[in-house]
Amino acid sequence: MEAKIIDGKLLAEDEKEQAAWQSEWLKARNVYPCLAVVLVGDNPASEVYVRGKIRDCTMCGIGSMNIRLPAETTQEELLAKVKELATNKAVHGILVQLPLPAHIDTKAIIDAIPPEKDVDGFSPVNIGRMQIGEPCFVPCTPAACIRMIEATGTEIAGKHAVVLGRSNIVGKPVAMLLVQKDATVTICHSKTRNLKKICASADILVVAVGRAGFVTGDMIKPGAVVIDVGINRGADGKLRGDVDFAAASQKASWITPVPGGVGLMTRAMLLRNTLEAARRTVKE
Repeated sequence: MEAKIIDGKLLAEDEKEQAAWQSEWLKARNVYPCLAVVLVGDNPASEVYVRGKIRDCTMCGIGSMNIRLPAETTQEELLAKVKELATNKAVHGILVQLPLPAHIDTKAIIDAIPPEKDVDGFSPVNIGRMQIGEPCFVPCTPAACIRMIEATGTEIAGKHAVVLGRSNIVGKPVAMLLVQKDATVTICHSKTRNLKKICASADILVVAVGRAGFVTGDMIKPGAVVIDVGINRGADGKLRGDVDFAAASQKASWITPVPGGVGLMTRAMLLRNTLEAARRTVKE
């Protein structure tokens, strides 16, 4: 058995088509959706991500503000910029590209973004609402994972889902979303015992550990759905996931590629959140 590929590009294109339609719907009601992206410093990877996000906005008719600040920007200066955007009624979503320079407290910056403009879904308010199942902006990568699992036609309810990684950005929120979909969820991390055995019991395996090829073929249950969130650049310059794709493809029923998988859908979920933020301002 060879796994079917969950095509992130194809799914993202579908999301963009819907986003373009929603953008036109909003504009017909005099609401012009706009995303402000703030980049501090000149991290090459961050610059690539920001260019992609701005390009997606342009394709879908969403306005954007590309705000570049030097690496020596102080925390107070960045906070002032965020507060300026927070009070700008023309801006519906605010995204501060991570990681930030070491001298800036990331939590303080995230906390300064109003929940109604937190389209990354990182604010404590949105995370708290997600935990109890209230309407909120769901973090984009976890939302992408769920969308990609559902695209396979897999019924999540009743399945054993294993999440490898416990970060606040991916691991914890995707585990909570899976619980809300009625999966039985196990979260694994660096201190987990019998890791291989647990992973091999998963009907759905979501991997986000940041280590290229960490998950080997013998950690995959035959027929499992494998979602690889990892993006690692090798010495040869090529991108690789956290899963040994060749080996896992011989065991899984469905698998996401790297590149061309979760990363593209993460950007698509950002568009969805931005448009939802704009829609909430429509006066019925």
